[in-house]
Amino acid sequence: MNMSYNWINIIQDYLLPPTCILCGNTGFNGRDICASCYQRLLRNNLCCYRCAAIFETPATSPLLCGRCLSSQPAFDETYAPFIYQGEMRHLITSLKFGAHYKNARLLGLLLADHLKQTAQSPDLILPIPLHKARYRQRGFNQAIEIAKTVSKELQIPLDLSSCLRHRDTPHQTALTAKQRRKNMKNAFLIVNPVLAQHIAILDDVMTTGSTAHELASLLKKEGVGRVDVWVCARA
Repeated sequence: MNMSYNWINIIQDYLLPPTCILCGNTGFNGRDICASCYQRLLRNNLCCYRCAAIFETPATSPLLCGRCLSSQPAFDETYAPFIYQGEMRHLITSLKFGAHYKNARLLGLLLADHLKQTAQSPDLILPIPLHKARYRQRGFNQAIEIAKTVSKELQIPLDLSSCLRHRDTPHQTALTAKQRRKNMKNAFLIVNPVLAQHIAILDDVMTTGSTAHELASLLKKEGVGRVDVWVCARA
């Protein structure tokens, strides 16, 4: 099976060689991004291990940020390899608001590359659900599109049926952290039994973690033992 997939990839790369989404140059390592643009992606190497908040100064050991120390989120750990600026911001926003689906595959591959090196494998990947009204407006859920590639790369099943977003929350862009948390209260609903002890919630970007906290809290109440958060970037 793997051998046939390798041949398919080789043929695709020959007929449709990877091309950098950002600059149009030849991609590298089978990715639609060139080595130069890849190097310009800002890495989130210095961060809180629980919410991936970006630290200003280097830390010699895993640390919690002040917010996680004072108010512990319901999720256990966050994996956010990049900072939501520059090229990474462009990749995410043009997927989310411009329906550039090829960006989802690249973002999924970049996230999977990081997770292979750092994360413990969960039982399931649960992309953050969109409310049906937002889904109709956008036509797709960017978290699901990214998660499809991550699921395939890591051989971990997707859960698209256990949870729904039953309250259409307003956009959170202009809200404070406290307002975001209030905005997300009771936004999600479990509609099918969650048969897993370890789940990874997946989204495109994390800003304050209020959405992930609300969903993780609900999953923990359902008996899930560990909830991690996987996002492409941290704002």
